[in-house]
Amino acid sequence: MHCQLCSPHMQVGKLDAGMAILLSPDHHLIEFPATILPDGVSTGSIVNVSISRDIDKETRMRREFLDLQEDIYHAFRRKPESPTIKVKWVTQTSITITWDPLVLFNVELRGIDVYRNNIRSPGHFYGPTTVKLSGCEVNTEYEIFIGVRTSGGSLTSNKLTVRTHTLDNLTGIRIAFGEFGIPDEVQQLKEVCRRNECTWTDDLTVENTHFVCTLPRGEKYQRALELNIPIVNGDWIRQCEATRKIQPVGIYHVVSAPLLLVVAVGGAGCLTVRCARLSLYLAYRLESVSLSLSPSTSLDRPDARSPLTRRRGK
Repeated sequence: MHCQLCSPHMQVGKLDAGMAILLSPDHHLIEFPATILPDGVSTGSIVNVSISRDIDKETRMRREFLDLQEDIYHAFRRKPESPTIKVKWVTQTSITITWDPLVLFNVELRGIDVYRNNIRSPGHFYGPTTVKLSGCEVNTEYEIFIGVRTSGGSLTSNKLTVRTHTLDNLTGIRIAFGEFGIPDEVQQLKEVCRRNECTWTDDLTVENTHFVCTLPRGEKYQRALELNIPIVNGDWIRQCEATRKIQPVGIYHVVSAPLLLVVAVGGAGCLTVRCARLSLYLAYRLESVSLSLSPSTSLDRPDARSPLTRRRGK
């Protein structure tokens, strides 16, 4: 719909810097953009000016503007949602929690803090929705929640009460297997896990508590080093089953050291050199290992005495 208004004849009085001065019959001066005048118009030309109103387009643009206002209102009136955390994994010394992706709408995330017994605690974040709390006490109850800092304020999650496992609870063990010198050993260790309600995974993730192998090599081994996951041999899980209690990993660590010698002094002044158990990794890396240990000799034998002692005996 258009409403049109036609003006009487007007004379161009002056053209200057893109602006035309029009003279009406009743001697009024009207400034008019010279860029929309017809070609060839100069001072003294007579022009007719017609002005029309496009009501349909005006209505359409007004409706678009109101819709935009409504969209802005609905976009910014929604508050960010507080996260809901849940337990993903529990062991004797660690608690892993997770939550769904944060719904923040138009605010900006500034940071996430983890609280253990109302004290902010450092955690290992594995992605935007998972955090692992290490260094927990055995068989101890903790209250855990997270605080989300945003540009629009702070959000607090629900609070969880979690108790770490006791030493005789082996269900928290989650193993990933690496490379073995004896392939059948993997199946044997899986049977041990089934009997003790332990679990294992094909892939190595942050949920794994231990990495079991005998050959320290491969991508999984490097990944375990990056995630600081204990790397042990199969005797560790066997000993856990035998004692019905989770065992320290120190003596079962699989390392890439070529040789480990333990020197101990025995009774009656005898010096004994014992070779610690070598991992199968040595057999793979070294073509041959030759270690000759002479029998323990008594210091009372004449040929075993020091040169100083022999000189004194002369």
